[in-house]
Amino acid sequence: MSKVQGGMKCVKYLLFVFNFIFWLSGLLVLAVGLWLRFDPETVELLTGDSAPDTFFIAVYILLGAGGLMMIVGFFGCFGAVRESQCLLASFFACLLIIFGAEVAAGVFGFMNKEQIVEEVQKFYSSSYSADISNPNGTAIALIYHKTLNCCGGSASDTSNTLCDAADANTQDCLTAITNFFNEKLHIIGYIGIGIAGVMIIGMIFSMVLCCAIRNNREVI
Repeated sequence: MSKVQGGMKCVKYLLFVFNFIFWLSGLLVLAVGLWLRFDPETVELLTGDSAPDTFFIAVYILLGAGGLMMIVGFFGCFGAVRESQCLLASFFACLLIIFGAEVAAGVFGFMNKEQIVEEVQKFYSSSYSADISNPNGTAIALIYHKTLNCCGGSASDTSNTLCDAADANTQDCLTAITNFFNEKLHIIGYIGIGIAGVMIIGMIFSMVLCCAIRNNREVI
């Protein structure tokens, strides 16, 4: 098997280091995805048979991306060490697919950000306005009040008996829901942007090394 020499050997080891970092990044993305999925506050807020699941769709995409990044990073390391054109080309193709999926997920999240918040707000409002004979709706509303330290559908809504004991300065739950989920969605967005930047670097390194291996074999 021919070996790359000179500057291309440096690229080879840079690609190996990159793939190891890429693998660690996948582990981090997976950990953040698991945290978002099983975060006690988020799970409590989205409890119930009719609770919206759009937010968790974005989290599942993040979990899938993290797991795929770990697999691709491992094979990228192996391909760089073995100087395998096939593995490096496959690595490039996988990065391209993940990059496309990240862009699609980013567009999906951006287009549906307001929808996710509105769905959760409607879910809370329906629970908050539920008749007192419906203990399930009352229990869900109380969970939101406790978790987000809020009460009521709006700042002027004091008609419900659930907010009788609330302080006058207590934030309304519609605003609290918006702030809470916007923060979570921003975390997903920032991670997506970071992953996209890392993958572009990886695609450049893999193609440079793959072309160098092919040219080296043609010379020999």
